[in-house]
Amino acid sequence: MAVESDLAPPLSPPAPGKGPGTLSDRLTSVLRHDLPASIVVFLVALPLSLGIALASGAPVLAGLIAAVIGGIVAGTLGGSVLQVSGPAAGLTVVVAESIDKFGWKVTGFIVVAAGILQIIFGLSRIARAALAVAPVVVHAMLAGIGVTIALQQVHVLLGGSSHSSAWNNITELPGQLMSLHGGDALVGAVVIAVMLGWKYAPEKIRVVPGPLVAVFIGTVLSMVLPTEVERIVLEGSLFDAIGLPEIPDGGWSAVALMVLTIALIASVESLLSAVAVDKMHNGRRTNFDRELIGQGSANVLSGLLGGLPVTGVIVRSATNVQAGARSRASAIMHGVWVLLFSVALTAVVQQIPKAALAGLLIVIGIQLVKLAHIKLARRTGDLLVYSVTILGVVFLNLLEGVMIGLALAFGLLLWRVVRVAITAEQIPQSQRWLVTIDGSCTFLALPKLSAELAKVPAGADVTVEMTVDFLDHAAFEAIEEWVRQQEHGGGSVEFVEIGTARMADALTGPPARGFGRAVWDEILGPWRREDKHPNPLAAGVAAFHRSHAHVVRPHLDSLADRQDPHSFFLACSDSRIVPNVITNSGPGDLFTVRNVGNLVPETGDASVEAALVFALEELNVRSVVVCGHSSCGAMKALYSGADTGPGIGPWLAHAHPSLEQFRAGHPVAEAARAAGYGEVDQLSMVNVALQLETLHRHPAVRRAVIERGVRVSGLFFDIGRARVVEVTIDGLAHIEDVDERPVPELV
Repeated sequence: MAVESDLAPPLSPPAPGKGPGTLSDRLTSVLRHDLPASIVVFLVALPLSLGIALASGAPVLAGLIAAVIGGIVAGTLGGSVLQVSGPAAGLTVVVAESIDKFGWKVTGFIVVAAGILQIIFGLSRIARAALAVAPVVVHAMLAGIGVTIALQQVHVLLGGSSHSSAWNNITELPGQLMSLHGGDALVGAVVIAVMLGWKYAPEKIRVVPGPLVAVFIGTVLSMVLPTEVERIVLEGSLFDAIGLPEIPDGGWSAVALMVLTIALIASVESLLSAVAVDKMHNGRRTNFDRELIGQGSANVLSGLLGGLPVTGVIVRSATNVQAGARSRASAIMHGVWVLLFSVALTAVVQQIPKAALAGLLIVIGIQLVKLAHIKLARRTGDLLVYSVTILGVVFLNLLEGVMIGLALAFGLLLWRVVRVAITAEQIPQSQRWLVTIDGSCTFLALPKLSAELAKVPAGADVTVEMTVDFLDHAAFEAIEEWVRQQEHGGGSVEFVEIGTARMADALTGPPARGFGRAVWDEILGPWRREDKHPNPLAAGVAAFHRSHAHVVRPHLDSLADRQDPHSFFLACSDSRIVPNVITNSGPGDLFTVRNVGNLVPETGDASVEAALVFALEELNVRSVVVCGHSSCGAMKALYSGADTGPGIGPWLAHAHPSLEQFRAGHPVAEAARAAGYGEVDQLSMVNVALQLETLHRHPAVRRAVIERGVRVSGLFFDIGRARVVEVTIDGLAHIEDVDERPVPELV
């Protein structure tokens, strides 16, 4: 596989006068940014790797082997530039289970097989499918792992040994407390205190990673205590720990299940970590398929050499970004530092107390249970899924807990998606009944559907309002049979179908979900020439009666004897301009006047004058608006000076001042030119500005502005981009979004 060079800094510009691919730029970036970052990441990774190996029940040096290979191999081949890989707490429980079932050597074989499976995932280009796992299940899985780690390590911290199951760890805890070893407990407690309190230390001191400081203090304390504490025991050097895995001699189904479990968890954790890292910087985005190939390659080599499974680790990766890394060189060098330390300073490792690493892991485990995730699950209605998944992971095993969580999440999703709201009630002050069906109408809705339809008296006249996006054959037949019985009893049934799934289409093919865009296309889209209706206007009226009239009828009924528009809206007669659409307004909101060129003649035309005065003095509108648009035919004729004939020429004479001001360099024309608009559109905007000046001179408008604070404004509708720009008397302005809904919390 070809690996492109990623050593060029993705987050900072190249040095002045030098191209981004020069060797000098790369070397400067590595020395200035990646080298210091790699040292910080190394200091974080070292104690974590030792602790994870200890918690997994694997040889301690297996954690360092995985850290070296994760940094160098995954750092070189992976698809995330700034992600750092190594042994992760997320796999601690499943690795411990594998070692307990199959032994350490066979577990190495399982890691190799899981790596090969990850490479296949990457080559198959299915990496993004792993991101489809419900986040609440992933959050709960990590929390369950955190609880399990904490329950295991609390026994080690107290001077004992962890037990095989969470239940045993809980039930044996009182006995362990009665026989705790004071020295180990003190060391572990100090490490926990340092870890929890490190965020309150002065900023200059916090440059040193908290885990390293905590383990260092715990180690020094263990040396001065009068009591003995249990320390890490290394059997030889890092090279002595390297050993080939063993092929299982049976139980292949259990082995295959463990391979799949490790491959899936390692893949999902790596991809989710990569997604989180991408949010922390503005450089190159992750290639997810390549990331799985890199992770798989690292796991193959780690398993062959006697290391733990490797995944992308968010703690190290976040540290890498925060430390200022600019390329994958940081992750690679951090692996080199771990290798050098493991070879040259193994005696230092053997001075570390097990209780210190236990305290470190307890804090890490607790931190995997994030309050923000619990609050999010509660807000989104997924707290049950979160709770069940945690309990499954803790008291069954990781795979079963995740499978139960996914099944529950899928069931909850299915219930939310396919449920349908059905009501049947008599219309007030009428003998007619209204039945509403909103959602996905399937056989699952038949009990509720039949119960609601049974409320309608036999022989009653009924309107059935269907806002349905999915209609299967069972629901269609139930509705059809009810309609037949209702009409047989002398009643009538009128269908109003607003949704995309229609009764008439139910038997033409397999049921298919319709999407909301289709409804908007039907409402907003113009009649197409290929439809070839003999009377398209009549066909449109019939479609309105069939689908939309019922929706607007209650609103129009309230306006039957009065109108209260908020705006006088003067627009061009162009067929492409629909004032209510571009202003997101409905019937009764706009008092609309349209003419060629959206003009306000000061003399010679009484129609605009009459409408304007009526709107201001009788309807008390709160704003007066003039709206022009792009590609205006009137402005094209005015600009070109073409002969428009006796019908249009005298009318366009009212726009001659706009043409004169445009040619004189009106400030609105300058602003439109700077915004990239062509000359005809510039003229259209100048024309809007001059109509605003005319309106401001009108006595009725001046009086309304002074007495009632009426607002006079101009708009320009860019048809091709479906964007509206505000036009003022002397410039342009963007219309800001005034939606004040709260922004959702980012977790």
